[in-house]
Amino acid sequence: MNMKKKIIVAMSGGVDSSTTAALLKEQGYDVSGITMQLWDYAEEETGCCSLSDVLDARQAANQIGIKHTVVDYKDDFQKYVVKDFIDKYYCGQTPNPCIMCNEHMKFNFLLNKSLEMGADYLATGHYAKISKNDIGTYFLEKGRDKFKDQSYFLFTLTQKELSRLMFPLGDFTKDQVREISEGFELSVATKKDSQDVCFIAKDYRSFIENNLPGFSAKEGFIKDLNGEVLGKHLGIHNFTIGQRKKLGINSLKAMYVVSINFDNNDVIVGNKEDLYSKVLFANNLNWTVNPNDLIEKKIEAKIRYRSPESLASIRFIDNRLHVLFDQAQRSITPGQAIVFYHKDRVLGGGWIDEVGREN
Repeated sequence: MNMKKKIIVAMSGGVDSSTTAALLKEQGYDVSGITMQLWDYAEEETGCCSLSDVLDARQAANQIGIKHTVVDYKDDFQKYVVKDFIDKYYCGQTPNPCIMCNEHMKFNFLLNKSLEMGADYLATGHYAKISKNDIGTYFLEKGRDKFKDQSYFLFTLTQKELSRLMFPLGDFTKDQVREISEGFELSVATKKDSQDVCFIAKDYRSFIENNLPGFSAKEGFIKDLNGEVLGKHLGIHNFTIGQRKKLGINSLKAMYVVSINFDNNDVIVGNKEDLYSKVLFANNLNWTVNPNDLIEKKIEAKIRYRSPESLASIRFIDNRLHVLFDQAQRSITPGQAIVFYHKDRVLGGGWIDEVGREN
């Protein structure tokens, strides 16, 4: 007699994860739901970390008829996601907390917890796919819905994790998921998707200032590319690459933040054309293929979630990844991820560390 696979579904209280749980139960798996408590609910309501989302997850689990568990990871969330977010902005980078949350919270703590609870797999509502070749190597691939595809946020997944994960929505579009959810008569079927950074209710600048111990505004200069001082600022955390508004300078033409210098606390502005570069350096890399096989070959890369892939070549310089694009990219931003693809397959990725010049 075949035993049913036990699958624990990470339920955020949204339509995607709730539909994932309903589909898997319908397919005959032994399904239960688990939700992470990531935020202190005595604080102001936030996005997908709010109490209402936990209650929505519980209600969906009850409607589906599965067991639901809430696990407390507030301290870990603060340590691995919130602190990283604050530290990077304070150092003049622009972080991506969704990737950090996936890497640490979902696919480290939550996956390990699920396995401890006897699960064969952890399933999530991500729009992505997992494939395996003839020799047993797992690959992350794009979801069918190219607009909702979330493979960019999942590049840190390793073989160990991919072998224990399921993404049941990878072959569906968002509209289809909505329809399926309505067919299951789930209460979250028409719930809106969460937007922006889930743990910030207002603006990120005040969040950083209120949550960084001993914070004090560190004044600095706003300069043009020739070093001419155009104004002063109250902290580089107030800026990101490509920013045009709220620069605090008087200019007859549009000016954009083109670089941020943590060492001397300068914000450098320039014209729109100055935002473009062909070169970047990346670190903290994760690969599902041997990167040496990619050296000097043309591969596809994207520097932010909503950017299209662009052709580039890679090589290693002093243990850092050097990426040279065929076409200049706009607003390459340190702190963001760069992810490499071959068609729909993720080859690997890393974190943008520096915008460079072509050698």
